[in-house]
Formats: sequence, C-alpha cells, structure tokens
Amino acid sequence: MSAAEQLPRLEAYRQPELRLEGAGVWMVVPCYRVKDHVLDVIARAPAWVEGIVCVDDACPDGSGDFIEAHVKDPRVVVIRLLENQGVGGATLAGYAEADRRGARIMVKADGDDQMDLGYMGQLVAPILMGEADYAKGNRFTSISHLRPMPRVRVFGNAALSFAAKVSTGYWTIFDPTNGFTAIEGCVARRIMERRVSRRFFFETDLLYHLGALRAVVRDVPIPARYGDEVSNIRIGSIVGPFALKHLTNFVQRVLGQYFVRDFNVASLELVSGLAAVAFGVGYALHWLAIRHPGQAASAGVVMAASLPLIIGVQLLLQAMNFDVLNAPSHPIHPYLRAVERMEAEARR
Repeated sequence: MSAAEQLPRLEAYRQPELRLEGAGVWMVVPCYRVKDHVLDVIARAPAWVEGIVCVDDACPDGSGDFIEAHVKDPRVVVIRLLENQGVGGATLAGYAEADRRGARIMVKADGDDQMDLGYMGQLVAPILMGEADYAKGNRFTSISHLRPMPRVRVFGNAALSFAAKVSTGYWTIFDPTNGFTAIEGCVARRIMERRVSRRFFFETDLLYHLGALRAVVRDVPIPARYGDEVSNIRIGSIVGPFALKHLTNFVQRVLGQYFVRDFNVASLELVSGLAAVAFGVGYALHWLAIRHPGQAASAGVVMAASLPLIIGVQLLLQAMNFDVLNAPSHPIHPYLRAVERMEAEARR
C-alpha cells in the first residue's frame, strides 16, 4: 500500500486537537486565613481558566470581603460558608458552584500559594485526553522537587502515601495529601453525593471514594512552592485520626470490592490466608499455654504451627498482588457524560 493510500487510515486514528481555551476549566480556591497569598493565587490563574470560585470557609479574616474589595477579575466568584467546614467542605462547595455555572473540569488550588499554577495545563491534560477522571500533583517524582520541602514533611508524606495505597487501592499513586488536583465534572457530581471527609483527610478520602467508583487517577509531576505561609495542620493531632480512617477505609474497601461487588481468586486467597495465619498463631499460643515448664517443642509441633503460618502469609501476599494489579484502567467519565446526554434528550 502506498503512502497516499495509508494517509486516510492514519487520519482516522489521529486524535482530535485538544485546546485549553473553551475546555470549561474552572478553579476552586478554598480560603481560610490566606489573605497574604490569595490575591497572588488569583492573579496567576491562566487566561484560559473560565472561572474562579473562591470559597470563604467562615474565615475569621474575612477572605471573601477582602477578595471582592481587591480583585476586579470578572471570572472570580466568591461564595461564603456560614460555618467552617474544613478544606474538604469548602472544596465540595466550590465544586457545586462551579458545576452549577457549567464547569466541565474543576481544578482545586489552595489559597496559600504553594501550588505553581503554571503546571495547570499539565494537570488537566489527562482528563481532556480522556485518559483519566482525576489528576493530582505529585511532588515525589524528582529529587529536585523535594529540595524545598521540609524533611519532616518528606518523611510524613512518604508514610501517608503507603497507608493511602493500602486503604484506597491506588497502588501506583503517591503523595495523596497533595491538594493540587483536577476532576472531571461528571465524576465530581458523583463524589458530591458521597460522604467524603470534610477536614484534612479530604484528599485521601476522596481517593477512596474515587476507587469505589472505579475512576482512573493519574499522577502529574509538579513541584511544591514553599514560602512564609503557615500551615493549619498540627501533625500530632492528626496521626491517630488518620490511622483510624485509613483502617476503616481499608476494611470497607476490601469487603465491598472482594465480597460484595465481586468474589474472585483474591477473595479466596484472603479468606484462606487469614484462616491459615490464625490457625498457626492460635496453635502456637495454645501449645505455649498447656506445655510443661521447660518442655521443648517437638518437630511436629513446630511444623503444625509454622507451616500454616507460612502458607497463610504467601496467600495474603498473592491477594495483595492481585489488588495491586486490579487498579481501574478505563476512565468512567465518557460513560457518565454519555448517560447524562441520553437522559437529557429523553426528557425533551
């Protein structure tokens, strides 16, 4: 076949040109004690962003009034919450307002100017290309990205990232607490219907709920910016609650994913592995409780305790391997948007 004959076929597979202008991208900025930085955040919003929702989360500094008094950008919309709802509650309120105004993609950026908005195009690209339903920044893709980050935050984020992998099922995702995110509008509407944590656990809990929807999540390499901003997070006060929430989400995810919505080989491996480990540990403890003082364990006793334990651990590792490979791979927003379009046509 000649090159001229191949050209029409190549054109059929060519992806349509994607543009940021007119893509329906809105920015959501939760505002709580960020008066020193929020004007810079708004000023740095790219020109192709169609709207900016600033959410005054019952800020004692009056962030909403401050923004309205100093910002003339017609894209800016200020909404005020009567009670402080935390970063999650403010973000969800911003999603709802942006959705009501026709947003197709919603980018969440904190008002403390830690996020380089010059990377926003890279953040929304996986959604525009139909490759992801949700995209988030990842500061851990390069050592150069980590140099400005305090060492305590590096260690803390690494530990939280592993816990989030276990509890959410997104084993290839890192830096779960990164607040620079983008979400497709149809998926955001489904998220707003769910009971997502409203406080500092919001970003991680959002990943858990996205996993329940089988949404595709993409990491985007984006360095953090650190200046004189003051974090509202107190590490000592969140360690215990975060650990409990991770454990709760993990148990709920495993039960829902492997025993309610499906029952597969990983379900069998998990049940068998837990039973084998429990038998091995129980047998060993029972023998220790009934043995005579100074009595040594026979080879049979050692094998009866250790062999089920070894087999059980292997089965649990196999179940974990299945879980790692079971991450969502097909975006759900094209299906959700097609269903919404058909339902709208049916109502006419």
